[in-house]
Amino acid sequence: MSERQPIPNINIGQVYDQRYSDAEVHYDKLGNLAGFFGRNMPVHRHDRFFQVHYVKSGTVRVYLDDQQYVESGPMFFLTPPTIPHSFVTEPDADGHVLTVRQQLVWQLLEADPGLAPGPQVAPACVALSGLEPSYAAEARRLALLFDELHSEINASAAGRGAALESLTRLIMTSLLRLCARSLPARQTRHEDLQVFHRFNELIEAHYLEHWPLARYAQGIGVTEARLNEVCRRIADLPSKRLILERLMQEARRLLLYTGSSANEICYSLGFKDPAYFSRFFLRYAQLTPGEYRQRQAGLR
Repeated sequence: MSERQPIPNINIGQVYDQRYSDAEVHYDKLGNLAGFFGRNMPVHRHDRFFQVHYVKSGTVRVYLDDQQYVESGPMFFLTPPTIPHSFVTEPDADGHVLTVRQQLVWQLLEADPGLAPGPQVAPACVALSGLEPSYAAEARRLALLFDELHSEINASAAGRGAALESLTRLIMTSLLRLCARSLPARQTRHEDLQVFHRFNELIEAHYLEHWPLARYAQGIGVTEARLNEVCRRIADLPSKRLILERLMQEARRLLLYTGSSANEICYSLGFKDPAYFSRFFLRYAQLTPGEYRQRQAGLR
């Protein structure tokens, strides 16, 4: 069996949107991030950053450390720094993703320790429909604040930076208040979660080698059928799809952030035939590699 890999640390500003590589706050629509990373996000963490996914509609399966939640929007889940998490969103799920440097949140907690029940902020998953009246009012306020943040991030008015920081502080305050209503986690077989996380580790280490599924199963010590069963139970996706989505994520990254041609990217991803790579990309992105690069360039 291969050596275990450390849980990947993803810095959104460096991996996804390099315009904000040193920013205190990064915001984008959930649909945009899903278009880049895929709807299945294997286990990862964000060192020195809090992150919140606010899902307006659609269903999400999320694992916060070893706790499983399955919930439909409107809902949010909050991941503190270093907490390993993974999630799968439905194709039509949309909403907001806000990533905030930890110092900003610490300042809020220092000013009012009552925002958190203890010295550490715990991961949380909160369903926003059907809350008690006091919390329902806060949930409505949170939705409006996210809409304001979305409008401000796409504007270029004077004072934009200060407005974004103020809105972020209000959003984080609202989130921390609502975390008191975090849902109870669902029961998950620990062995299933171990298999799923180990599979994602092996994908990260070997996806460029185009291992057959049987080799992944052998590396984990399970049958292909068992591996597929675990992936469907946890991610609601077949095991092979998880491998293909990791290839697509890397293809998107290379198209966006390198000047390599589609043929060069094809070979760097372990494909032997550029025509096959183009068909593969078209199947999962609904665009050719060239069309994808051109469209994304127009959005940035």
